[in-house]
Amino acid sequence: MFTMSLGDDKAELRPLEPWRAEDFLAHLDRARELVDPWIPFASYATDLDSARALLQRYADKQAADTGRLYGIWLADTLVGGVLFPSFDAERGNCEIGVWLEPAAQGRGLITRAAERLIDWAVHERGMHRVEWDTSPGNTRSIAVAERLGMTRDGVLRQSYLHRGERHDSEIWSVLAPEWRARTGR
Repeated sequence: MFTMSLGDDKAELRPLEPWRAEDFLAHLDRARELVDPWIPFASYATDLDSARALLQRYADKQAADTGRLYGIWLADTLVGGVLFPSFDAERGNCEIGVWLEPAAQGRGLITRAAERLIDWAVHERGMHRVEWDTSPGNTRSIAVAERLGMTRDGVLRQSYLHRGERHDSEIWSVLAPEWRARTGR
């Protein structure tokens, strides 16, 4: 197992694996009201079995090199996460997603965690395009995409169904040459 420091505040990035289901469920219970409108899987993991199944799905995606899921830990408490819901190494495209519980907001944790994952995707895995998919109403998520130097590609109108209602998706992206110029690597 590994941990990756996110800075001097002792925040860490760690893999979220099935054996962490209790921590994951407790975290989602604290975060659910805030993140459910933006992160649909928050409504799927409502008990220990469903939380473990969701983590197992991402463990399987990691084994197949098609996705990954990491937790953001602060003082040994899981407070958020960052993931690759899709990861296509052959085509050089991936999508990154994030979430954070209310008590951990305002510390830059999401931006720092996303930077680590984008860095790894571009510099280590050779990804060419990293996408950010958000709701047009999620101003905090849009602000992070802007801080990451992403470009707004457009809106996919009514592209997904959540809780019986159609929602728009706003797509942002950063390309490898842009990320390399930004990071100086």
